[in-house]
Order: sequence, then structure tokens, then C-alpha cells
Amino acid sequence: MKKLALRLVSFAAPFILTATAFAQESAAEKEAVAIAGRALAAGLAIGIAAFGCGLGQGRAATAALEGIARNPNASGKILVPLILGLALIESLCIYALVIAFQVQP
Repeated sequence: MKKLALRLVSFAAPFILTATAFAQESAAEKEAVAIAGRALAAGLAIGIAAFGCGLGQGRAATAALEGIARNPNASGKILVPLILGLALIESLCIYALVIAFQVQP
């Protein structure tokens, strides 16, 4: 009987003591949480996009420089696609920036 009472108390006590944790939030608190979530999402979007674009640009430049080092006569044929590729990679980061601005309230 003592074990049953102990189990009942240990099961019911968290529900009784934490009843205020399940209280309904006000509209202002919900809006503040939503604004904070949007700000966090925008910051993460910019950070991840910049990281990915930096890696992509680094790999593209590395490949182009290795190609030029192997065949210096092909530098003219490698340079134009490299610059075009870097511009397209950079545009992806700018798109992420625009989307992050749109997410902000």
C-alpha cells in the first residue's frame, strides 16, 4: 500500500506542480516568440548561404587555378567561365539575403 501511494504521488506531483507551465500564452507573448523565430531563421539563412557560397567559390577558384597551372595557354578559356560561375554563385547568396529580408516582419 505504501508503494502504491508513493507511485501515485510521484506520478501526480509533476502535473500538479507544473500546471502553470501549461497556461495559455497571451497574444503579445506569441507575437514576440514569432518575431524572435523569424529573426533567428533569417540569421541562420544568411549564415548558411554565405558558408555554402564561400565553399563553392573556393572550390571553383581552386579548380580554375589548377587548370591554368597545368595548361597556361588555356587561361583565356578558363577565366570567362570562372567569372560567370562566381557571379552565379554570388547571386545565390544575394537571393538568400533578399529572402531573409522578406521573412523579417
